[in-house]
Amino acid sequence: MKCTKCGADYYGQYCPNCGASNTDANSQANNYSSYGAGVGFGSSVEKRSIATCIILTIITCGIYGLIWIVRLNDDTNAVAGETNATSGGMVILLSFITCGIYSLYWNYKQGEKLNNARRMRGLPEKFGALYLLLSIFGLTIVGLALMQDELNSL
Repeated sequence: MKCTKCGADYYGQYCPNCGASNTDANSQANNYSSYGAGVGFGSSVEKRSIATCIILTIITCGIYGLIWIVRLNDDTNAVAGETNATSGGMVILLSFITCGIYSLYWNYKQGEKLNNARRMRGLPEKFGALYLLLSIFGLTIVGLALMQDELNSL
């Protein structure tokens, strides 16, 4: 968010630059369009049916899962306000190049980004490393479903 007094970028209730309280923070974070994107985050986030995504991933032998990951990544970047973060296509490419090692890192970072988005909206944080643990134990699709649920609620 931008400080209404000095214009500095920051997260939280008080600006670290000038100390001003951001009384607009809660109203700005809670003012969402019908597509689920917060004002000031610049793009709309589509709510997706988790069951449909899981079924399509299974039917297409994981190909739709790659599309789902790209969309999850880009939507998470949008709700967390991270405009310069890694794109979804780059996540897929890096995961292939590293034989899946980057996907473990991505799962962990998704938890951090979703926690940042929750914090920006004044919501309590959740256990961010859950997506990493699910991925390690071969339950990546469960992690994707939980990420989608979180995005749908934000």
